[in-house]
Amino acid sequence: MTEKKNIHTIHGVLFVALFACAAFYISDFQALKYLSFSPLIIGIIVGMIYGNTLKKNMPEEWLPGITFSSKKLLRLAIILYGFRLTFQNVVSVGLSAIVIDIIIITGTLVLGLLLGKLLKIDKEIALLTSTGSAICGAAAILGMEPVLNNKPHKTAVAVSTVVIFGTIAMFLYPILFRNGVLDLTPDQWGLYTGATVHEVAHVVGAGNAMGESISEVAIIVKMIRVIFLAPVLLICALIIARQAKLAGGKGSGTVKITIPWFAFGFIAVIGFNSLDLLPQSVVDAINYIDTFLLTMAMTALGMETHLKKFKEAGAKPFLLAFILFVWLMVGGYFIVKYIPLF
Repeated sequence: MTEKKNIHTIHGVLFVALFACAAFYISDFQALKYLSFSPLIIGIIVGMIYGNTLKKNMPEEWLPGITFSSKKLLRLAIILYGFRLTFQNVVSVGLSAIVIDIIIITGTLVLGLLLGKLLKIDKEIALLTSTGSAICGAAAILGMEPVLNNKPHKTAVAVSTVVIFGTIAMFLYPILFRNGVLDLTPDQWGLYTGATVHEVAHVVGAGNAMGESISEVAIIVKMIRVIFLAPVLLICALIIARQAKLAGGKGSGTVKITIPWFAFGFIAVIGFNSLDLLPQSVVDAINYIDTFLLTMAMTALGMETHLKKFKEAGAKPFLLAFILFVWLMVGGYFIVKYIPLF
């Protein structure tokens, strides 16, 4: 019986993998390349379309395979994400980039949670949206999802908000740069772009449109933001556990802390990658596989999301994401402008 169940789970995983392959194929369309829509974004869209139309015809025994893809594969993908980074990258941009990233990440998270409370937005959606805006878009939201263990539609709502405003930023920043609207040097433009644009893909798109020197700085600064995903997940796990204990009262006993062990794996992989023991071709292959696994996770989340949940969430999460977008643009400008480069 267990063997049969495992086979059905594998069928579900393979089914998700087929959708991920389709997402990769669709992402190669020229129009979507121009918009820097990664396979991850295509995956969640395709998954949501299927989940709200034809999913009722899918064998029910395959559902554990979808859950496995959105939970277990997701954790593995976040760990492998560390192969995109090295600690040498951090050193190369200097202390100023780290300071700027810390200020912007902290400011975005604090502002997002305060605004979420003020606007009476679901706490989990507010935290997911704030994390995505603060760190690295969809990947950060996917990383936070296992810590919160929230319902899939909340993840989908948060992802959609950061994708929208990350795409806007990708087109807006090069326009501001070409027209000299902001008084920033090329190095400052790299810092500004890397520290304030949501998605890694959007940073790459915006940076390339402004020139190679700006793009190189922007990508490294962005990847430093990604490194902060691990400590943010750990801190959030501890805070959530503490809140649960306080809510339960003194007589409730101990409260289990959900430690995101994959965050430690993520840091460990960065450390290993920093040793430069693997050929670049192998690292590139791992990164490609990792993107595929992330796409599978996003697709599975899409399949588990019903559009009526977006209606229930309302416009407030998008309002929150918009305010955070304005903060990143305006606040980020003044932070980059007036914090001296070391």
